Amino acid sequence: MRRARPLLGTFVEIAGAGIAAGALDRAIDQAFDAVAVVHRLMSFHDPDSDVSRVNGEASDRAVAVHPWTYQVLQAALELDRRSAGLFDVAVAPALQRLGLLPRRADGTTPQYASIEDVIELGGDCRVRLRHRGSAIDLGGIAKGFAVDQAIEVLRQHGLPRGLVNAGGDLAAFGDPPEWVHIRHPNDPRRVFAQVQVGDGALASSGRTFDALQFDDVKNCAVIDPRSGQQVGAIAGATARAPSCMIADALTKIVMIAGEAAMPLLEHYRASALLVLPSGEVRATADWRDGIHLAA
Repeated sequence: MRRARPLLGTFVEIAGAGIAAGALDRAIDQAFDAVAVVHRLMSFHDPDSDVSRVNGEASDRAVAVHPWTYQVLQAALELDRRSAGLFDVAVAPALQRLGLLPRRADGTTPQYASIEDVIELGGDCRVRLRHRGSAIDLGGIAKGFAVDQAIEVLRQHGLPRGLVNAGGDLAAFGDPPEWVHIRHPNDPRRVFAQVQVGDGALASSGRTFDALQFDDVKNCAVIDPRSGQQVGAIAGATARAPSCMIADALTKIVMIAGEAAMPLLEHYRASALLVLPSGEVRATADWRDGIHLAA
């Protein structure tokens, strides 16, 4: 059984097999429910989301958030520390300044400060922002987290095989492994590689494009926190990791650091495939098997 719904700003596809049709249908419904919860909690655009409440209120007082939101913020802080500041969910003001996220309704000029300077996590899932005008955006990690939650639901229902794909951030389990097609970051009409995914996750980052207008390829929405500018040294990156949340975040770090991110990939037991602006493709040594490059 394979179904899709619009969620997380993309189409989310969930597939499963190996149990009775009625039970499988319920499992997929509940997996979509988990994705919808993440969407509701972590949307930058929804005024009632945890993210919007933190951005609007947490500079005045501690804001209680859902345990999932708190868990993602904890992971973001760890990734920020381990990447020496290259993964920074407090980069939202830079995205607002570039027009990649909407500005505050009150007209406040967004102010960027690093995540460790901005976010204070307290007990009882409470969050504070230390600087007025700062803001967070979980768009670089929440989609992967949603995939992980949906996969966990499928496993809890006893499926021997399942897949969740949220616009290219995906995870799968069971046999046989899935073959995943990866679009070329310079030409999304063209598939440049096929990658095998078994019990693990895959995520990609690169230039943005309209799914209905493939020829309209835009600049990359990944921001280098050191400069506040969009990255350009890497055209696209794909990461494979045990969890989709980690794979999702690592693609942004690889887009910024390139091959210098290899020690961090090793720490997270992850692999990477990256495409230079010239079109040259490079992969970590542990991932050269299981990749088929197009001619």
